[in-house]
Amino acid sequence: MTSLPPPSGVTRHDRLPDPEAPLRRALARHRAIATGLLAGMAGLMLLAYRLPPGYWTDLLQAAAKAGVVGGLADWFAVTALFRRPLGLPIPHTAIIPRQKERLGQGLGRFVANHVFTEAEVARLLGRLDLAGILRGFLADPATARPAAEAIAASLPRLLASLGDGRARRLLGRLLPRLAGGPAGSRIVVRALRSLVEGGRHQEVFDLAITELRRLLVEKEDQLRTAIEGKVREEGGRLVGWALGATVARRALAGLTAELQRMEASDSDLRKAFELWIRTEVDRLENDPERAAALGRAMRKAMAHPTVAAWLGDVWARLRAALEADAANPGGRTVTLLEGAFSNAGTLLSEDPAARERLTLAVQRVLVRLMPAARVQLADFIAKVVAGWDTAQVTEKIELRVGRDLQYVRMNGTLVGFLVGGALFALLTAVFGRVAF
Repeated sequence: MTSLPPPSGVTRHDRLPDPEAPLRRALARHRAIATGLLAGMAGLMLLAYRLPPGYWTDLLQAAAKAGVVGGLADWFAVTALFRRPLGLPIPHTAIIPRQKERLGQGLGRFVANHVFTEAEVARLLGRLDLAGILRGFLADPATARPAAEAIAASLPRLLASLGDGRARRLLGRLLPRLAGGPAGSRIVVRALRSLVEGGRHQEVFDLAITELRRLLVEKEDQLRTAIEGKVREEGGRLVGWALGATVARRALAGLTAELQRMEASDSDLRKAFELWIRTEVDRLENDPERAAALGRAMRKAMAHPTVAAWLGDVWARLRAALEADAANPGGRTVTLLEGAFSNAGTLLSEDPAARERLTLAVQRVLVRLMPAARVQLADFIAKVVAGWDTAQVTEKIELRVGRDLQYVRMNGTLVGFLVGGALFALLTAVFGRVAF
């Protein structure tokens, strides 16, 4: 019989080798050995009937017959696992093809309940050294840079999936809660503390003094007129005409001189300002009522329609900036992500406690997910096995366990031979000549 030619454009050398060819050859070889041993035992049984009668001939006949029976019984048992022996519709045969779904369900339950357990997962994580793997990934620029670029490239899609309206509503609900909660007060206190410790509050004071002086210069005529009018109202028209201009000029000159004195680094008002702001920071940090009042004020400010509209505009600008920067491989987003990865890798490398916290966090997450994951894993395995082609799955199982099952046939033949001979000798010794 000639073989079919290969498809057009494909040579015989292009065909992939059968990965299961070694298993097929091993199964065929062991099956031939087991069948040959059975055939040899049957031949020995027939040969024993050609020998002269006697004790040893009877012993050989009994042992050979028991060997043939044992070999046939084990051949039937092994064959019945995968197919019907001789094609006969014998009950409880072809077990694997007929019970494929039950096999899948049982396999799924076994894996879910005895393999995918909390103890096994913890042991696997301990052997994997998850923190070490993650540390190596984050600390290696060859992997951290592509990961940062991939995350940055997905950022526009993530922002688009949020939607402008949903993002604005989320900001509108989230920011007032964050600003009005304990976290918001702590952030404000930390920022103020940083400003004070760095001396930046004095810059704020200088800015306020400068703006006041500029306002006095710009509004001098209006302030002079207002003061003159007030003097006229309080002292009468004659007093206002005589003293109004003088009072206004002296008041403005005194205010300007006082502002000039405040500009000095050792002015009393500057010292009072610094004492006041330090006192307020301490109160915000240690007085829960003061912190709560600040939180309420911030929450009220964040919930104001004007602030909400401003936040919406901020979101639109931020989204546009993020999308433009994320599209640039050399942009700040990629650089920031790469730096964050590098810092995380350094932390895991230098801080054993951080590595332990990471492992424990992963374990806690897996433990919480495990009950639902077990059910899904068992169902998944059962569905996969049920979807397999019956002939294919039977063949795959037989290729992997069939060689060991042929040893069962060999052992059955040999053990039957030995036990049959021993049993004949024992019964003959006890009862005399026996039929076997």
